[in-house]
Formats: sequence, structure tokens, C-alpha cells
Amino acid sequence: MALRTRSVDKTGVEELLTSVRFELMPFESFEEEITHLPDDATIAITTSPQLGIETTVDRTEEAAAAGYDVVPHVAARYVEDRDQLREIARRLTDAGVTDIFVPGGDREEPAGAFDSAHDLLVALDEMPYEFEEVGITGYPEGHEFLDDDTLAEAMAQKAPYATYIVTQICYDPDAVIEWIEEVRDHGVDLPVEVGIPGVMNYKRLMSISQKVGVGDSVKFLKKTTGVLGFVKQLVGSRGNYEPDELVDGLASHVNDPAYDIRGLHVYTFNQTPDTEAWRRGRLE
Repeated sequence: MALRTRSVDKTGVEELLTSVRFELMPFESFEEEITHLPDDATIAITTSPQLGIETTVDRTEEAAAAGYDVVPHVAARYVEDRDQLREIARRLTDAGVTDIFVPGGDREEPAGAFDSAHDLLVALDEMPYEFEEVGITGYPEGHEFLDDDTLAEAMAQKAPYATYIVTQICYDPDAVIEWIEEVRDHGVDLPVEVGIPGVMNYKRLMSISQKVGVGDSVKFLKKTTGVLGFVKQLVGSRGNYEPDELVDGLASHVNDPAYDIRGLHVYTFNQTPDTEAWRRGRLE
């Protein structure tokens, strides 16, 4: 199978790679990881199943004090009750945070009162704390435990409380574009930040991708090059995945208002040096 060919919109690529949000996990390596990012970087901080939401808030305060533009994940199923949510909102507001991302969270059982992102968004809307930007999750390839109708209903419920959508990790640019078209057909016109993986060892990336339910996208990595090409890609890249095909495939849609793609959300998995080196290399 021949490698898929595209005419690359260089202007679109440049716009994507200069409108980047870097997602980090709040582990011990966090302080080291952010030193590899631009001084004006926007950093999204996840909620860790191991460390809980308090660590996310702690890291957010630290990064904001260091001068970074920070977007904490306020994962609904990790928040115990309205009192804790109110305290989180207060601390984030005091830290100067103006943008939050509200996923449902991947806990099997909720920690308390909030079973879904919508539940938390409704509660937050009733509190005396406001954020200029509120992000919600989109799933270009669906969800492992939810059917498409349920996802569409959830999006319709959350959209009035949000200002943008961040997509789950996906390797197929055509799947992302088709999903945005479907979202628009359902009347949701929020801007989209497309979630892409950063540069990472293929084996580790495959393992992570299977865990977050993007098996079809993993198959796409092989389909685009064929088995032989896939092996050559592994060898030629010293075993690292680089999201060039994905970025190139999205670039031609960047300036189309019907899609309203406002940038990239890079899932770094705390591998920032390689990802930032790749990004700068493409820009140069």
C-alpha cells in the first residue's frame, strides 16, 4: 500500500503549530517538563487517578505563579461535593486562572456528587466564580462505554456551559474532520482544539492509545503506510511517532470558518523535550 499523499497547506501548518496547548500530567517530573516549553506556553494539567484533583490544583497554582497560562482539568468524577468544587473554583480564581477544562474523568466510580461533566458544569454555573473559557471533551472516534446517541446528547447538554471543545486523541485527520462536520450538523458551533499525541516511543504510545480507547486510530497508523512502510517508519524515526501526517491532514481546514479549528491540544504524556523539538523543527 502506498503512502497517503496530501498537498500540504504550509500556512495552515504554521497556524496550528503556533496555536498549541501542551497537556502535562502532575507527576514529579512536572517542574522539569515545563522548563522545556516556551515561556508563554499554555499548559493544561490533567487530573491524575493516583494523585487526585488536589494535586492538579496545587500544580496549577505553582505554574501560574511562575508566569504560565494554565488550564487545569476539573474532572467531574474526582470532585467530592459542592463545597470542594467551590473551594477549587476559589483557589483557581485567586491564582489568576481564566480557563478550565471540564472532562467527566476516568474514575470507574465517582468520588462524590458529580457523575458527569454536565453535572459539575451546572453546579459551577450556580456559584459566584466565573471563568472566561470553559472546555469540554469531544470524541471523534466515539467512547468505549457510550454509544454515539448518548455522546451527542451529552454534547448538547454541555455545550451551553462551554466556550470550546477539545477532542480526544485521534491519529486520523479525516476522522477528526468528519466528526467536526457531524457536530456542526447537530447545531454545536463551539471552536475546536484538536487533540494530537506528541512525539513518543511507538510502543508506549500504542499502549496508552489502547487504554484510552482509540484502537481504530492505531490501525490508521498502519493503514497509511502499509506494513512494510510502518516498519520503515519505526526504523527511520528511531522508534518514535511524530504527528506530521496528522497535522498536515488538518492544515487545509484551519482557515475554514465552518470547522473553526483554533489550534492543537498536544497530549505530551510528559515527554516535552522531544515534542517541542519536533514542533520547532517543523516551524523552521
